[in-house]
Amino acid sequence: MRYLHFGSELVQGAMRIARPFALELEYTRDLMLPLVLRERAPASVLQVGLGAASITRFLHHHFPSTRLTVVEIDSRVIATARQYFRLPEASAHLRIVEGDGHSFVAEAKTRFDLIVVDGFDDKGRTGSLDTPAFYAAARARLRADGMMSANFLTRRRGIAASEARMREAFEGRVVVLPPPEAGNTVAIMGMQPPIDAGLDELRARASRLRAATGLNLLPALARLAGSRPGAFRARRETAGP
Repeated sequence: MRYLHFGSELVQGAMRIARPFALELEYTRDLMLPLVLRERAPASVLQVGLGAASITRFLHHHFPSTRLTVVEIDSRVIATARQYFRLPEASAHLRIVEGDGHSFVAEAKTRFDLIVVDGFDDKGRTGSLDTPAFYAAARARLRADGMMSANFLTRRRGIAASEARMREAFEGRVVVLPPPEAGNTVAIMGMQPPIDAGLDELRARASRLRAATGLNLLPALARLAGSRPGAFRARRETAGP
């Protein structure tokens, strides 16, 4: 295993050298839950915060037709990801942008199917990535059925204040995934109700995704189902007589 640290004990990313396309840290797997909460694969993804490029490698390898834009504020992180964490070369399907994530989202014109936010400084602070203005801008950058997942460090406190900001921006359409242990909490936001199928269908999607990519989201679904009874009722409209 190779770990990324920003000069502190906080792990900012990891890669198993023998399996570089796998998501080794549980919270990175949780961030991919929208891949089963929506039926179709995302055509476009915005990733804010590069870290050890785990999510970048996974999406670029397993979803080669997806257009992936990655925004990272620290040039040293980009250089480190290239040298030590097998960051793929930029291409027609992968764009690496050195810049501030909040500014990029606020100024962007493109809409995305999925936005993944995992940005912290060396002290684990999210800064402007956890503000009402950022969440409002991110919502404006999502397609009609788009979703956003965000990672929060919860070693010292919960995310109640962050959740309130997200719920205001997304009109309550927020699901907080119970973490398996203290450390990281992932929230999922969507323009429409985030869960559009029954639990059996979601399990089937997760099984197909696991067969195709090795990513196992069944434990994440189980944690979500246990915390939100009835959350997986189908939300499809029924046809008239």
